[in-house]
Order: sequence, then structure tokens, then C-alpha cells
Amino acid sequence: MQPLEQKKLPLSFWIIGEPASKANSRRMVSIKGRPRLIKSQKALDYCKTFAKQCPQLDDLIEDDLVVHLHVYYASRRPDLDESVILDEMQGKIYKNDRQVKVKHVYWHLDRDNPRSHIRIEALESGDIPSIV
Repeated sequence: MQPLEQKKLPLSFWIIGEPASKANSRRMVSIKGRPRLIKSQKALDYCKTFAKQCPQLDDLIEDDLVVHLHVYYASRRPDLDESVILDEMQGKIYKNDRQVKVKHVYWHLDRDNPRSHIRIEALESGDIPSIV
């Protein structure tokens, strides 16, 4: 995807493909005789796919953000897990995923077209409700 010339919030885009769950996407391997956990092949493949489709901002967003995610899975099996998506936007959209202060994440089923719709907005005062 071509770099975006300037930050435009809200930013909205689609990523085609089913994200791997970060919690369930690790595999055990032996490196120099020591056991290590690394990303599964599905997670590695998704990260490559995501990188090709995700916009690249010239100037990364540094402000606090609200993220709306609609994840469409190909089956009922996967857990709703947005962490790989948030990780993969780091260095492309924003500097660090810790900037995401509010998340709205929704699980959907679309067997023929797994994908994610991502909308990113600036966090405005009042976006985080207080607990009474």
C-alpha cells in the first residue's frame, strides 16, 4: 500500500484475511537446545498479509486513540483477539499500540470473506467514561 501523505483522522480501512489469535498462535521450537515460543505459521502469514494491505503514514500518529474493529472470521472457532492487529499497526499508523486507550471490538462470521474493518479516531476529552 502507498504511504499516506498526511494524517487524516478518522482513518478507516479493510484488511482481507483472517487474523490469528495472539494467545493461540504460538508454537514451541528448540533454538540452540533451548525451548522457545515463536509465532505460528498462520500468525506469520497474517502479519505479512497485513503489512501489504495496511496504510503507511509518513508521520506516525502520536496522540491517544480510539480504535473500532470489526473482525469477520471464516468459522465460529476463533476467539475474538485484536492484539495481532493492534501490534501490526505499530510503526505504520501509530508509534506504539499503548496509544490505543479505547477499543470497540466486534466478532462477525463470514465464511467466504474473512476480513477486518479498522477505524481509528483521535481520543477526545469525554471519550473515556468515568466510573461512578
